[in-house]
Amino acid sequence: MACGIVSTALHLAGYEVLSRIMLGAACVAWVGLAAEFALRLLRERTRWRAEARTPGALTAVAATTVIGSRFAAEGWTTLAEALLALAALLWPPLLVLVVRSWQPRMPGAVFLCCVATQGLALLAATLAAAESVAWPAHAALALFWSGLVLYALALARFDLRQTTEGRGDHWVAAGALGISALAGARLLAADSARLYLWNADDGHVLRVMTMVLVVLDLALCVVLLAGEIRRPRTAYDPRRWSTVFPLGMTATAALSASAVVDAEWLEGLGEVLVWIAVAAWLAVAIGAVRSAVRPGPVPEGIRSTARR
Repeated sequence: MACGIVSTALHLAGYEVLSRIMLGAACVAWVGLAAEFALRLLRERTRWRAEARTPGALTAVAATTVIGSRFAAEGWTTLAEALLALAALLWPPLLVLVVRSWQPRMPGAVFLCCVATQGLALLAATLAAAESVAWPAHAALALFWSGLVLYALALARFDLRQTTEGRGDHWVAAGALGISALAGARLLAADSARLYLWNADDGHVLRVMTMVLVVLDLALCVVLLAGEIRRPRTAYDPRRWSTVFPLGMTATAALSASAVVDAEWLEGLGEVLVWIAVAAWLAVAIGAVRSAVRPGPVPEGIRSTARR
């Protein structure tokens, strides 16, 4: 997810070489995730069922849609459609299993229910625009509003102490707002004289909601950054990959929304945020390499898939 969205942000900012390098890394990680997912399902079903009930299970859906959206931006629509079908197949059972297993005071991974749902909306809206077909956009609109409802439900379960105690995955709270804003921007961009997806009122509501989501995302990033400054957590933790994803998503949302909501200031801000996301990716990658070379104690039960 982190590699995929940083690739998208770099693509929107016009840095194609770097974007494709990051896309290649995302594809390699996705293949590894898919192979592990399939092997667990075939050989370790008991363990697979247990892990499918954790919030991180929805990373499989979210990562697939993020990479699919990047493929669609390259014009590889057939591959993007296949990934949309795969994500849509995985989403209902995983979402039910995860939501039914929610407990009070959940970590930031609880917001992956929103991220996965909005990822489907994002990919469907992107394909609707690429192929000038209306029905994926209408399906994406339903997923967009559903994702916002899931965000509200997840927020009620989120442990607010994570803003100062979380080890990285608490940033998914901002990433969920970012991908919601990005999905809204893509829904607006999918409209055209040929398709006529939204009337004036529908378009106005979508435009206002997209802008609200961008502002909320930026505001939450400031709050989470303040928490990091108040209580620095500089040691490497695999969950830090869950911090890179929201930073890249915020940059992408700002760049995508700048045109459709007539807010030119978002473009400049988005370009700055792209390099912040790249710097965060490099910092976490260096931490991961150092941890692999000189492994230290890992807290029991920690297992992150966000970097994939």
